[in-house]
Amino acid sequence: MSSMENQKWSILLLFSWIFMVTAMGGEGRTTLIPVNVGVIVDLDESAGKMYLSCIEMALSDFYASNAHYKTRVVLNTRNSNGNVVGAAAAALDLIKNVEVKAILGPVSSMQASFVVNLGEQAHVPIITFSATSPSLTSLQSPYFFRFAQNDLNQVKAISAIVQNFGWRQVVPIYVDDMYGEGVIPFLIDALQEVDAHVPHRSAIHELASDDEIEKELYKLMMMQTRVFIVHMKPALSSRLFAKAKEIGMMEEGFVWITTNSIGNNIKSMVSDLNSMQGLLGVESYIPRTTKLSKFISRWKRQFQQDNPKNIDVQLDAFGLRAYDAVFAVAMAIEKVAGLRFIFQKRINASSFKSTDLDTFEVSHHGSKLARALSITSFKGMAGNFNLVDKQLNVSAFRIINVNGDGPRTVGYWTPEAGRVVKRLSSRSSRISTPFCDLRPIIWPGESLSVPKGWDIPANGTKLRIGVPVKDGFLEFVRVIRNASNNTVDVIGFSIDVFKAVVDILPYSLPYELIPFAKANGSSAGTYNDLVYQVHTGFFDAVVGDATIRADRSLYAGFTMPYTESGVVMVVPVQDKRTKSAWVFLKPLTWDLWMTTLGFFIFIGFVIWVLEHRVNDDFRGSPSNQIGTSFWFSFSTMVFSQREKVVSNLARFVMIIWIFVVLIVTQSYTASLASLLTIQQLQPTVTDIYDLLRNGETVGYMTSSYIHKILIDKGFHADKLKGYEYMEEIDVALSKGSGNGGIAAMFHETPYMKLFIAKYCSKYTMIGPIFRTDGFAFVFPKGSPLIPDVSQAILRLTEEETITKLEDKWIRKENNCKDPGTEKLHSSSLGLESFWILFLIAGIASILALLIFAASFLHKHKQVLMSSDSIDSKWKRTKTIFKIFDDKEVGSHTFKSSRHNEARITGAADHDVIASPNNNWPESPFSYTNQTDATSSFCGDQETSSHGQASPEIVPTVELAFTDQEMQATPHIAQ
Repeated sequence: MSSMENQKWSILLLFSWIFMVTAMGGEGRTTLIPVNVGVIVDLDESAGKMYLSCIEMALSDFYASNAHYKTRVVLNTRNSNGNVVGAAAAALDLIKNVEVKAILGPVSSMQASFVVNLGEQAHVPIITFSATSPSLTSLQSPYFFRFAQNDLNQVKAISAIVQNFGWRQVVPIYVDDMYGEGVIPFLIDALQEVDAHVPHRSAIHELASDDEIEKELYKLMMMQTRVFIVHMKPALSSRLFAKAKEIGMMEEGFVWITTNSIGNNIKSMVSDLNSMQGLLGVESYIPRTTKLSKFISRWKRQFQQDNPKNIDVQLDAFGLRAYDAVFAVAMAIEKVAGLRFIFQKRINASSFKSTDLDTFEVSHHGSKLARALSITSFKGMAGNFNLVDKQLNVSAFRIINVNGDGPRTVGYWTPEAGRVVKRLSSRSSRISTPFCDLRPIIWPGESLSVPKGWDIPANGTKLRIGVPVKDGFLEFVRVIRNASNNTVDVIGFSIDVFKAVVDILPYSLPYELIPFAKANGSSAGTYNDLVYQVHTGFFDAVVGDATIRADRSLYAGFTMPYTESGVVMVVPVQDKRTKSAWVFLKPLTWDLWMTTLGFFIFIGFVIWVLEHRVNDDFRGSPSNQIGTSFWFSFSTMVFSQREKVVSNLARFVMIIWIFVVLIVTQSYTASLASLLTIQQLQPTVTDIYDLLRNGETVGYMTSSYIHKILIDKGFHADKLKGYEYMEEIDVALSKGSGNGGIAAMFHETPYMKLFIAKYCSKYTMIGPIFRTDGFAFVFPKGSPLIPDVSQAILRLTEEETITKLEDKWIRKENNCKDPGTEKLHSSSLGLESFWILFLIAGIASILALLIFAASFLHKHKQVLMSSDSIDSKWKRTKTIFKIFDDKEVGSHTFKSSRHNEARITGAADHDVIASPNNNWPESPFSYTNQTDATSSFCGDQETSSHGQASPEIVPTVELAFTDQEMQATPHIAQ
């Protein structure tokens, strides 16, 4: 080495020493603390290189804007080689040899599941930005952080799409590994919440050949379901859609929905878009900002420089999450910058050193770093960054529709709205609207109409529909075998209803009717057996008079009923026209009789109170007044009263009362005429409990569930008789329970309506006694045909088509009324029909009494106010009653009558010389004031002018006559 070289090295060492001294003398303010952080990605894939590029750019951008930070993250990258073992080996190397303080990655959920366990043992936070499987949540590791959305939110968005369009069956197609299987259980749960079922699951291996993919697609093509949800990696999905287009499954009527594993990468699948036209996809929503646009431009330039061989690589949402993850890790590390990140030996480390899994050291401050990560929040490149339970907070999903050269946005799903919406808005509500709350969608086959979601397979297979075989009530279902040509015809009311339903369905529904019979033509089992054949798959449906029952609904689905529901009781009727001599009492119930009688007495009393002071017809002895009052009141019943009422209050009461009497008497007359002349057909029994109490024998249909219902109700088995034909039922009911027949027949409403239609003159239908749901068509549980057929039945019901078919098959005898419209009521009129009339009459009468009492007491108030002593109060009360009992001589009725009597008497006896104008002065006695009257009722006896006692005490009131009256009635003056 030359002297010049030595001199150079000396100068270099001197400067190095000066730099160290200066750095140490500055109390460490410029000293940077390097912190090792691991990165595990699949560098063999374009996606892995894209993630690493985002991470490196994020690190550069972070420290460019935060140069004052003391810490510096040092990236240590490892290749996972796309498998679990490679990811685990990379994590073990980073933890044991590099002693990283955190690990970004791995990419897939399968790799993360194992790496998380390593991180928990070493207290090293594992941060994934792309592993979205909901199963990772169950790990519950304090060192596992997911800076990506949980797929649990994604499946809710997909189920919202299915719900929006009303599809009832969906088939998921997924990759046959942990990535695919991890989300499927959660997807099925989300679909079931919106009443959509999964009849089949299609798993395709990642390394499946094109022939294997084609075979699986043909299997799906032979099924009815036309809605498919695809969850797999972009490479496998490209092959899947290419084959689907090749065999015709990307045509009109099919629906394809993809998860965000495809949606997030759809822009990089440009060459595959031709075979994906019309599909819907779910894509993680990243708000488009100026900052993001600039970053994407920088990233494209940088990535192309670093990876010139990789073209058409697009930046996706996971890459942006990786960018934000670096910011979060760097910020958390800076928060704990004062700590010394060291590793120490595990206390419980095994002494057996055959593997490296139990020998690596534990990060001393890993828990503090994990805590710092948990509370980190900022506005990142992909939106607001904040964690909830160490997972990225839920954000929206974009719904895309592939059309032409790329995808276009047709709507969004937000956790706030809980449904698909046309546009993002803070005012999105949870109120669902009928489909479709999305922008126009172009479906496969360039169709603009929403696919119904299912179809009959194109292989010509017809629906195998089972029909019951029975002997009785053939109007509903009847199987006719033609021995000549060995064919079978099925007719009946139920069959015609089903044919009418098929005719109005918006699509063709090929089917064949197959009798549920043995080789000899007899029934192969009960209705329960027939319905169960749908569950086993022997029949695709059952058409007939099958009742909706709870036990049957456990293994089969039912449409809405097309007949009336309920179990009714049919009993004989008899003419119950009353021949008794007391029939005249029957038109009114006893409560109405008693109310009417009470009001007659009450009205008589009211009229007496209002009239007896001013009307001679209501005066006389007490017995005469009582008799007259009651006679007057009761005579109003036939409007024959002769007494006149003269007071306005009494006239007011009589106007209302006569109206009430008119209504009641007319109603009574009509009801009595009906009882005596019209045939009164009444049931022999109306209550099932009467049958139980009397121990009557009743009937039911053989092999029917009605037998069990009657047993549960309390009937003994020996009191039950089974029948099959209407003629048998007629004979048994005609005999009656005491003669070996039955007292009542129990069966479902449609059957008994048919029976009554034939024998309406002899029997009547009572009920329903028990509730059932009526007849319906049977399909497999969750069948997409159920809502369509139910809607068609509802339409036929509204159009009265079913009623016309019922009239066709259930023919009524002449003069038969519809048994469903007849109601059995009592023929007697009750108080409930007239109580408002009696209430009005009562209120009017009481009001008249109150007005009269107020007027009377006010007129004679000086009598009540003349004294304050206790004795005088009693006398005043007696005086008031005495005045009330006497005539009101000042009344216009008495004045006019006395005036007329005087004129007639004077003219006859010539005792009075009348003036030419008939105006003569009245006697001073007629002006006797009320004070004289009062004094005469206060206990003082009348005395003569000579001071002698009068032999007869005569109240002044009765002496208050005019001079003409004194002359006309000399016997009073004596």
